[in-house]
Amino acid sequence: MNIVLYLLTVLIWGTTWIAITFQLGVVPAPVSIAYRFWIAAALLLAALLVTRQRWWPPRQAWPYLFAQGIALFCLNFLCFYYAALYITSGQEAVVFSTAPLWIALAGRLFLGRPIRGQVMLGALFGLAGIVLLFAPQMQGHWNDSGVLLGLALSLGGTWCFACGNLLSSRMQALGLTPWLTNTWAMLIGATTLGAAALALGMPFALDPSPRYLWALLYLAIPGSVIGFTAYLLLVGRIGPDRAAYSTVLFPIVALTISTIYEGYQWTPAALCGLALVLAGNVLAFLPPSLRARFKAAF
Repeated sequence: MNIVLYLLTVLIWGTTWIAITFQLGVVPAPVSIAYRFWIAAALLLAALLVTRQRWWPPRQAWPYLFAQGIALFCLNFLCFYYAALYITSGQEAVVFSTAPLWIALAGRLFLGRPIRGQVMLGALFGLAGIVLLFAPQMQGHWNDSGVLLGLALSLGGTWCFACGNLLSSRMQALGLTPWLTNTWAMLIGATTLGAAALALGMPFALDPSPRYLWALLYLAIPGSVIGFTAYLLLVGRIGPDRAAYSTVLFPIVALTISTIYEGYQWTPAALCGLALVLAGNVLAFLPPSLRARFKAAF
């Protein structure tokens, strides 16, 4: 089940980056994000009611729900939607692949959790591979203020994602399922964005183009309802730091899409980068018994 949840997360979220770029234009970013999570929250709530599961959170969960809604379903996406105005979806995915490092750091700072060497070493392997894969994209852009702003926004979004992971882990420790917590956190995040957009006078327009509508439905249903539920279930099963290592593979999916639709050319450096990402992935998930055998052998 862990493998299924892991692969599902990678495949779905690895393709949402390009869909986000399809939403830029007519509809303001906060409004698009609000539409996305209102739809997702409504579907999740309907599923809870139909299956007769618990749909109203306990009193002690509300502070965590509000914090997660603002961090994970508001600020996180606001940063990445605006970052897409300055950098490519592939570059956003590269920055987001640093999530395991930020989650481990946030866990240490806020919860006093030890930073496991196995996970961090695997993440560093993966990040080294990502650098080899995408460093050519940054050549000649380091003095571009727009690109640097896009990178800063992406880092801010990744940090908010890390905080949202820890909040989800805390609520699952209270016995609450991601189906329940996602429903209300998404509703809180979407309503906060909607209220802010209304206060700022942003139009609540709807782009009728098939491209925008397809992206909205894809991001709301597979990207939010299925993707976030699968990912946060994984967080509860294996921990936030190990689950977040799936983010290191998102750029691989984005690069595959680029190869098919944009004619990306693989280079020896890119192939080496892919090998490092896969090696880091294996290292991060190496079972303790195999790790002990490996140490004994060497």
